[in-house]
Amino acid sequence: MDKNQKHRKITFYKSYFQDFFDKQSKKVKAKIIWTFDLVEELQRVPETYLKHIENTVGLFEIRVQQGNDIFRIFCFFDHGQLIVLANGFHKKTQKTPKKEIELALKIKAEYESEK
Repeated sequence: MDKNQKHRKITFYKSYFQDFFDKQSKKVKAKIIWTFDLVEELQRVPETYLKHIENTVGLFEIRVQQGNDIFRIFCFFDHGQLIVLANGFHKKTQKTPKKEIELALKIKAEYESEK
């Protein structure tokens, strides 16, 4: 199997993710990109990096850790292998803020209604 064969493709929707990404440090950006590569290339992505959000339909989070900082980037699948990025945030508490999940679901609904 070709090492560069991707199992998934990550894509951006509008500027939700880009706005978050632009505010991050160089180190964090590099770690986010590294994590995206992993998510695209691994056949089975460990929950450490990609996890379904409980009590949602089709909402996932890409999990990025840089040092003691934890970041979450919400995403969802379109046509099986396409991962669409929604919003991202710097996680400062144990629990994911409800407003971030609600925003991600809103973005997902917006995306689906525009297709």
